[in-house]
Amino acid sequence: MNNMYIVANWKMNGDQIINRDLISTIEKNSVINDSSHMIICPSMPYLQQIDTQKPPYMILGAQNISQYDNGAYTGEVSGKMLADLKTKYVIIGHSERRELYNEDNNVIRGKFSKAIENNIKPILCVGETIEHRNSGETFDYIHSQIDAVLSSNKLENLKELIIAYEPIWAIGTGQTATPESAEEVHSYIRNTLLNTDSNLAENTPILYGGSVNSDNAEKLFKMENINGALIGGASLNGEEFSKIYNIAGELTNE
Repeated sequence: MNNMYIVANWKMNGDQIINRDLISTIEKNSVINDSSHMIICPSMPYLQQIDTQKPPYMILGAQNISQYDNGAYTGEVSGKMLADLKTKYVIIGHSERRELYNEDNNVIRGKFSKAIENNIKPILCVGETIEHRNSGETFDYIHSQIDAVLSSNKLENLKELIIAYEPIWAIGTGQTATPESAEEVHSYIRNTLLNTDSNLAENTPILYGGSVNSDNAEKLFKMENINGALIGGASLNGEEFSKIYNIAGELTNE
């Protein structure tokens, strides 16, 4: 797979001035490459601002989506609303949503369906805790997260799927899975997709998320089954984020 996907998850950070300056810094420092796709996921209130101020090569994404279409769900944002704001991608099942808001596989399955119904491409996050890893349950746990979506969707609904592997123990901790250990899990995910369909396995981008920075990005991106990154903290530094994006672009040109 020649394409790379670099996704910025700004989480609950930013304001109109910070966002404007961040977009400007990223634009100034990024070397545009057609094979390296940049997706920016700001907080919900700033989707329209980013859509208005971003250059064309930056693609708008959201951090969350409701599993419901409309109604008495205070604080929720529907897929139809996201589509109305020209959102092209949405993060689903991020570990913080699973851990802090008790989103289980059933909830995430519903969110995935609403993304597909509204022509929004889902970025499905999967990953294990340190307890799962230490007890040898990493693969079983990740399989259950992926199967919740695979088993409930027709193959045609999975063609725009992106998977992001984020070991929970490495998010925001400064710890990073070695390229080799990350590749081991990415390879397992690829083989899991292969059990469903060979084209799905071949064409689904699998991103790594977990304290990615410009120092470790190249080694991670050189792994056979790592097709980019879901970036949290480093995405709030425009120069650092641009360095990661540029590394991905250089590798797709080799």
